[in-house]
Amino acid sequence: MSAHTPPTGPSTGPAEPEPRIGDAIPVAAVDPDAVPGSPQARGFLPLFVLAWFGVTLALGTISGASIPKALAFLDDATKGTNLSIVAAVGGVVIMIITPLFGRLSDRSRSRFGMRRPWMLGGAVVALGGVAILATGDSLAVTILGWSIVQLGFGATNMAVHALLADQIPARIRARVAAAASVSGGLALIVGAQIVAALPNEARWTWFVVPGLIGGVLSTALVFGLRDIVRTVPAPPLRVADILSTYWLNPVRYRDFFWAWACRLLVTMSIVSVSIYLLFFIIDQLGIPKEQASGVQANALIIFTVGNIVMTVLFGWISDRTGRRKPIVLVSSLLSAVGLGVAIISPDVTVFLVGIFIVGAAQGAYVSVDIALMTEVLPSFDEAGKDLGIVSLSYQLPQLLVPIVAVPLLALGGGENYHALYLAAIVFAVLGGLAVLPIRSVR
Repeated sequence: MSAHTPPTGPSTGPAEPEPRIGDAIPVAAVDPDAVPGSPQARGFLPLFVLAWFGVTLALGTISGASIPKALAFLDDATKGTNLSIVAAVGGVVIMIITPLFGRLSDRSRSRFGMRRPWMLGGAVVALGGVAILATGDSLAVTILGWSIVQLGFGATNMAVHALLADQIPARIRARVAAAASVSGGLALIVGAQIVAALPNEARWTWFVVPGLIGGVLSTALVFGLRDIVRTVPAPPLRVADILSTYWLNPVRYRDFFWAWACRLLVTMSIVSVSIYLLFFIIDQLGIPKEQASGVQANALIIFTVGNIVMTVLFGWISDRTGRRKPIVLVSSLLSAVGLGVAIISPDVTVFLVGIFIVGAAQGAYVSVDIALMTEVLPSFDEAGKDLGIVSLSYQLPQLLVPIVAVPLLALGGGENYHALYLAAIVFAVLGGLAVLPIRSVR
């Protein structure tokens, strides 16, 4: 693994010293294949992928399976509205904290490193939120617990994502991102299967089991990472700096803006499906709520089979050809086709065909999306902050989709998932088109 260590003087410690960082290093000033971190030990990449798997399993399972199931059992008549409220509040929390934590992480001077304190501390806080979810049985407690889980695992997730710019060279970034995305898809399958297998009368297990898995696996990376250690104090943090944490000039950084917009729209498309997937199965396919988790788990298996195949294939193709944009465009349009099949499905079988197409399309998309985003970052030195802004593109939909979903679901007397899926198709098409104005990436 190639590396670039900023010239801030010799460092002390183990035989392979952890990299030190001082002044900002613009992307254009270094080898485009260089990263600010030093070469990692052989086990770093497996631990990185496992951490991605763990955080995705915890967040994806709790939001997509555990909370919807708990709300369905709490009050079936209001489950859709209640889920929208929980998702929206959690979306606000994650939108606020992720860019801010990213900027603070870039400035961290701990001897433990820039990213590791956020991984470990985030996991501890998240497990506190899991405990609240496991013991509460009301909408208010669910909102509180989920917000704390988002706060904790949001910090961990921010730090893990920042390592793509810190430690992964561009020549293998798409393949590493593809491997991480595959692990994320598997995490959703495993998490859904876990919730489906857990007893209906043991509600607390729906939250504790995925939460513990996420906490343990993300913490393992803390002890396998040779983190960057900042030795030079960062400039004083002003109010204007904090506000700029949530903003990059779209005129000055046009390519970054269009890549961000692409990811926002594509994510809104998939979130429109994933948040309400269990309720679609119950209300549109007529599956009893006691059995719906099993059907949801099967849908996620089908989704992930298509996702994994295309992620691996197009991650390899993208790195070999250096092309990202055509894959993003085609995958977004293919996702729209799959959503159309799901909308018209008269039964579970046809619905699963549509979900398979969506999964394959999303696999092709995520194989290049993360690599594309890291290639349009303004600088290495503020990668955490900039990737925090990137994270808004897939966290903002957690707020926007529930807001959009409430009136759409209310059309025609209520539970109108066809209208919601049509909106998801529009989001997918617009997301694919948004990649076309990008100039610095092929």
